[in-house]
Amino acid sequence: MTDAAAAADPIDVLLDVLSLGETGARTSEDIFTASSHPMPSGRVFGGQVLGQSIVAASRTLPPERAPHSLHGYFLRPGDVRKPLTFSVDRIHDGRSFSRRRIQAFQDGEPIFSAIASFQDEDPGLEHQLPMPDVPGPEELSGPSPLVADRPDASLLLRANPIEVRHVGTDIYLSVDEREPRQAVWTRLRRPIGDDPVLHRAALAYLTDFTIQESVLRAHGVPWATPGIRTASLDHAIWWHRFGRADEWLLYVQESPSARGGRGLAQGHLYTRDGRLLASVAQEVMLRVP
Repeated sequence: MTDAAAAADPIDVLLDVLSLGETGARTSEDIFTASSHPMPSGRVFGGQVLGQSIVAASRTLPPERAPHSLHGYFLRPGDVRKPLTFSVDRIHDGRSFSRRRIQAFQDGEPIFSAIASFQDEDPGLEHQLPMPDVPGPEELSGPSPLVADRPDASLLLRANPIEVRHVGTDIYLSVDEREPRQAVWTRLRRPIGDDPVLHRAALAYLTDFTIQESVLRAHGVPWATPGIRTASLDHAIWWHRFGRADEWLLYVQESPSARGGRGLAQGHLYTRDGRLLASVAQEVMLRVP
């Protein structure tokens, strides 16, 4: 990691990568440009592309039409050193719903492809799964110094805009609770203002961090396992209610299945007062020596 990356405020870095540029060209698609923040592997963080995709698609819609779902595939690993280009295809605009196809490119090759659906706020039936009863974030601690002081944790933990506190033990160095489920409290490290598009994009960003851990935990595999390889294959988000990404959220996760070098993880994000903000599903490639 460069000295500049180490000194930069993580939230400033996140806000910078979410503030897309526009090319000004309009053909059949809307085109946006973006950069990436550093990652230990040198590969673009999937959550970053998810958040940028929501910002790009939202730029083509009126502010009252908010995202309610996104389904995307990670096609190729991205390089954090290279610029990103996002194309947005305005597939459909109806009275209540709009659909957008978003693709992210590097060197002319697509690295991510998604379709997102947006909707005006409408009245209707309402229910939700209840939030589980767990200790609050103030009763929990973050990564231990043994983990946070490791050289390979510099970007992943210390310079990460996301703060995470595991309910129970984490799985950075070892796995104490071997079961296909976990819960973490998570949030951005400081306030990011009141722009609802930014909070929805940041929520998408948050959903890609720790979601794979229910798969690893089920098999007793910590992140520090030598030679472990993981990669997100696809990702789906359903926004149910609006909430702030810079306030504590409980991310409840479970893995119903793993097979063939792939693991499926599902999650639900709740506010502290128990409102279900979003549901998530992701399939991850997992190679363990």
